[in-house]
Amino acid sequence: MKSFMSHDSFPPLSRRDFLARSAGVAAGVMSGAGLFNPIGRPSATVRADDERTPASADTLIVLWMAGGMAHTETFDPKRYVPFEKGMKAEEVLCTFPSIPTAVDEIRISQGLEQVASVMDRGTLIRSHVLGDLGHILHSRHQYHWHTGYEPPLSVAAPHLGAWVAHARGPNNPALPAFIDIGQSYEGNGEAEELKAFQTGGCLGSEFNPFRVPDPREAINIVRPPAGMSRARFRQRFDTYRKLVQQSPQYADAADEQKESLLKAIDGAHRLMDSPAAKAFDLALEPQESYETYNTSKFGLGCLLARRLVEEGARFIEVTTEYGPFLQWDTHDNGHTRLAKLKQEIDAPIAQLVRDLEQRGLLDRTLIVLASEFSRDCLVEGKPDKPVRGQVKQPDVIEELKYYGMHRHFTGASSVLMFGGGTPRGMLYGASAPERPCTTIANPINVMDLHATLYRAMGIPENHHVVVEERPFYATKDGHGTPRAELLGT
Repeated sequence: MKSFMSHDSFPPLSRRDFLARSAGVAAGVMSGAGLFNPIGRPSATVRADDERTPASADTLIVLWMAGGMAHTETFDPKRYVPFEKGMKAEEVLCTFPSIPTAVDEIRISQGLEQVASVMDRGTLIRSHVLGDLGHILHSRHQYHWHTGYEPPLSVAAPHLGAWVAHARGPNNPALPAFIDIGQSYEGNGEAEELKAFQTGGCLGSEFNPFRVPDPREAINIVRPPAGMSRARFRQRFDTYRKLVQQSPQYADAADEQKESLLKAIDGAHRLMDSPAAKAFDLALEPQESYETYNTSKFGLGCLLARRLVEEGARFIEVTTEYGPFLQWDTHDNGHTRLAKLKQEIDAPIAQLVRDLEQRGLLDRTLIVLASEFSRDCLVEGKPDKPVRGQVKQPDVIEELKYYGMHRHFTGASSVLMFGGGTPRGMLYGASAPERPCTTIANPINVMDLHATLYRAMGIPENHHVVVEERPFYATKDGHGTPRAELLGT
C-alpha cells in the first residue's frame, strides 16, 4: 500500500453527518434533469433491430478533452511557426513541430510521443465537424456532443453513456453500466450546465452516471466511511432509502419513476458488497504501473478505467475536467498550457491502449478521444459563419501569452479511436493545410459519429424510447449514418 493512498486517514462520519449527507444526495438526485419531470421517463421502450446489429465492442471508453482541444496543436499539425516577438498572428498555424508515429503517413504534434508509438493500433479522424450553435458556449457544445441534440429541448436528452447502458445493460451486474470519472461540480461556475448532459435524462435515474469526481478517492465512494462497520452502514443506508421515499418529490412521482430511482440507489449499494469494488482501489495497483499513469487526475482516471474494464464495465467517460478558462479552455498562453496538458495525457492514453492489448481486452473495448470543438489563432466559429464574443488576439504578437490557439473553432476537429473493431493504423478525412484549417475530405458530424459508436456497440441508430407518445431516438430523429470505413467493414 502507498502511504499517500491510506484510507484509514479519513475521519469517520457521525450519525448526524451521514444522514445529512444522505438527505442532501437524495435531494440532488431527485432534482436532476429528467428524474421527476413529467416528460422525464419513457412510457415504452423500443429496441429497434437489435438482433440484426452485431457488436464489435462490449465496452466504450470516452476520453474527453474538456474545453476545446486544438486539432492543429495535437493530432493534425500544420506548418510549424516558432515564437518570435513581433510576429504576425496570421502567420501562426502551429506552435509545435510535428513528430513521426508508428504509421508512416501519420504525423502528430510534439509532446505526444507515447501516443505516437501506439498509433498503429488506432484510427485517426481529422474531419470531425461540430455544430453551428450560434454564440459559442462550452456548455452548449458539450451538451450537443454528449447527447447528439442541440439545446434547448422539451425532453431531457440522455447522455451517450446512458443510451449505451439502456440498450446493452451492464457487462457485470455488480458494476454501474455508466461510470463518469474526473468531473467535479463543487466550486465549478458551470456545474448546472454540466449536470444538464451528465444524466440519464428521459431514460430515468437508473441510467444516470455513477460519478467518481476524483479517481484518487474512488475507493471511498464504494466503501463505508472509516470506522463504520458494514452492518452499521447497512442500517444507515436503509434509513437513507426511507428518507428518499418520504420526500415530497418521491410522493409526487409516477410509479416507474420511483422504481427507476430506487434501482439506482440499490445498484450503488450492491456494488459496495461486490468483489468488483476492489477495482476502485488504486492502492492495489503495482507501483510501477501506478506511476506511469500518475501524471494528473486524468491519468489516474485512465488507470481506474482500465481496472474497471477488467471487471466488466460497459461505458466509462474519463475527462480532463471542464472548468471555465481551465485545462483545454485556453483563452491565453495556449502554447505553454498545451505543453503541460500533453504531458498529462500522453503516457496514460498510450499505457491504457497497451494494457488493454496485453490483457486481450482491446479488441472488444472501443476507446474514443474527442473534444467539444477545436481552436484557431484567428477564426472564431467557422470562416463562413463567424460568431460574436471573440477572444482577444492582437494582430502582432509581442508576448508569449498570445502565442497559441485561443479562439473557438468548429470547422474541423480530431477524434482518435482505438480497439473495438476499428481499423488499425488508419487515417480518415483531412483538413486544409493552411488557414482556415477546415475539413476538406470525409466530413463527419456528431450525429454520424455517434451512430458509428453505437453501431460498434451493437446498438442501431434508430434505437429509441417513447416519451409523451412520441419517439425519442439515440441519434437525432434516428437519422445517424454509421461510417462503415471506421468500423472495418
